[in-house]
Amino acid sequence: MAQLTERENYLMAVRGEQPEWIPVIRMDRSGKGPTCMASPSFLMGQMRPGGDNKDIWGVEYVTSAEAGGAMIPKTWDFILDDITKWRDVIKAPNLDEIDFEQLAKKDLEKANIDRSKQAVQYGVAGTGYFQHLMAFMGFTEGLCALYEEPEECEELFQYLSDFYVDVVNRSIDYYQPDIMSLVDDTAAWGNPFISVEMYEKFLLPHYKRLSDIAHDRDMFVSFHNCGKCECFVDDMVNVLGVNVWNPAQNCNDLVAIKEKYGSKFVMAGCINSSSTFQADLNEEQIREIVWDVANTYAPGGGFCFMASFIIPDPND
Repeated sequence: MAQLTERENYLMAVRGEQPEWIPVIRMDRSGKGPTCMASPSFLMGQMRPGGDNKDIWGVEYVTSAEAGGAMIPKTWDFILDDITKWRDVIKAPNLDEIDFEQLAKKDLEKANIDRSKQAVQYGVAGTGYFQHLMAFMGFTEGLCALYEEPEECEELFQYLSDFYVDVVNRSIDYYQPDIMSLVDDTAAWGNPFISVEMYEKFLLPHYKRLSDIAHDRDMFVSFHNCGKCECFVDDMVNVLGVNVWNPAQNCNDLVAIKEKYGSKFVMAGCINSSSTFQADLNEEQIREIVWDVANTYAPGGGFCFMASFIIPDPND
């Protein structure tokens, strides 16, 4: 009998089954683990070594030492200061100039994916629709725009959504992924940034356009949303058909979510790495923490372990 691979074991969990062992998910592009990301690389703009750290919309990103060198939108000098002028500032790239077949070939070769051992994840809205607006305007002006100019915000989101759906339709068949990866951080540690009503009005329809494409192709759907976003989980499950949520941080009532959805909704994480894994912990203490999380969420399926230890960038 052939040995079960990491991919097959992970997909057992994603299908709502009890895996043979707890899948371990990584939040990086190292190619290690049961999944590997492969997406149209042009969407990263110049956010790579040697670039000027601008995305395809012109937002400049800076590194954060506290986040281990991760990049965040520059918190000053925003590209959009008036939501009613977004049409003059936000310009989508011309997709007719991109050979998606050749791009996919290069991206897949670079990813070096072993499809027999890894499930391929594909995503396009790398910072999500809500995060795009905040990156364009900053949180103060962005949140005010949602209240003061809702029609303009809706039209901007529609423009972004049309662009990303077009990218998916032109490219997804070349990447042949197993999982559609949705990403948008709509919550802080203590509370969501917006209400459920605003979430459902402004964002949910555009997430659904992407999740519908995935389901039409018999793909699974994952969703990355940090913070206390438990109020959006019902929509994630019942409207978007999300199979996997990460990082499922423990500021949410994860036990209640597990009781409600069981193995149908996989929670990847269930631990607050930044406050849990301190540098002065010994191996025995770390093992105790990990076993406690596993024993709480793994029985019956619906759980993947996902944790990391972030330290300040030593080169900063």
